[in-house]
Amino acid sequence: METKVVTSINREVSRIGLGTWAIGGTMWGGTDETQSIDTILKALDIGINLIDTAPAYGFGLSEEIVGKAVNEYGNRDNVIISTKAGLEWDDDGIHRNSSRSRITKEIEDSLKRLNMDYVDIYFIHWPDSSVPFEETAEAMNQLFKQGSIRAIGVSNFTPKQMDEFRSFAPVQITQPPYNIFEREIEDDVIPYCKNNKVALMTYGVLCRGLLTVKMHEEYEFKGDDLRKIDPKFKNPAFKQYLNAVNELDRFAQENYGKRVIHLAARWVLDKGIDIALWGARKPEQLDAIAGIDGWKLDEAALAEVQHIVRENLNSQSGPEFMQPPQNK
Repeated sequence: METKVVTSINREVSRIGLGTWAIGGTMWGGTDETQSIDTILKALDIGINLIDTAPAYGFGLSEEIVGKAVNEYGNRDNVIISTKAGLEWDDDGIHRNSSRSRITKEIEDSLKRLNMDYVDIYFIHWPDSSVPFEETAEAMNQLFKQGSIRAIGVSNFTPKQMDEFRSFAPVQITQPPYNIFEREIEDDVIPYCKNNKVALMTYGVLCRGLLTVKMHEEYEFKGDDLRKIDPKFKNPAFKQYLNAVNELDRFAQENYGKRVIHLAARWVLDKGIDIALWGARKPEQLDAIAGIDGWKLDEAALAEVQHIVRENLNSQSGPEFMQPPQNK
């Protein structure tokens, strides 16, 4: 497992982290606790030492499962736990709330669900325009100073928003979406983070399963699966994305003896991202990680990946559909 010393959080981190959104079940068609715990334990056994979760993932269920798995595994101080604050939910759904009172309540609730006395990285899940960044940042900084959190992060923030936040508290790490099909951060967030020594932990490396070659035009998304509202999974766009995936898979096989699922993660790491989150809720969904290490994509290969994407897609959609509404 590749690791990297991330100086901004002063830890040696596996460059693949485990994302547990799907483990929460909500928007992913449900979950199986025993299977989920087995998945987390397997991730730790194969060398992944960072587990990313959030209260909004299953309305606390993901955090509870992560806590049970880490307790079973032991060695808490060798596991890096990241979770988030700034979203709340009611009968009308999920919306943003990054107020001081909300953050104070959320860290208490998260620590209880995780059965831990600190979290290593604490993210503001989404920027909240209804609350001054000063209030949010100062609340996070207070948690940092008292030791409840070991690093302050922001997720889905623009450089301008990070700049404003950093006027009142440090930002050690950020978590935006990034994959072969969703590259919006390349022009602003990535250079900003490099220039300001903010670590990059990105989510969506497999683009919600699209970059796995397991899907086909008749693939059925059941229950509350969020891909029902993702424009990428609606024709004619879906067919174009599948064509691109097949071409990328052919390129990976012919040049590296790999599959597109390996290429997708290798591409993110070789674009200079510190940590890529790999979502899984079944142990076997971690098997492909073994094929990520031990090879690199050079500039010519990166250019060919971009060429394949451009040749197959008439237009591209981003991850904007996932944005929760602002506070009421």
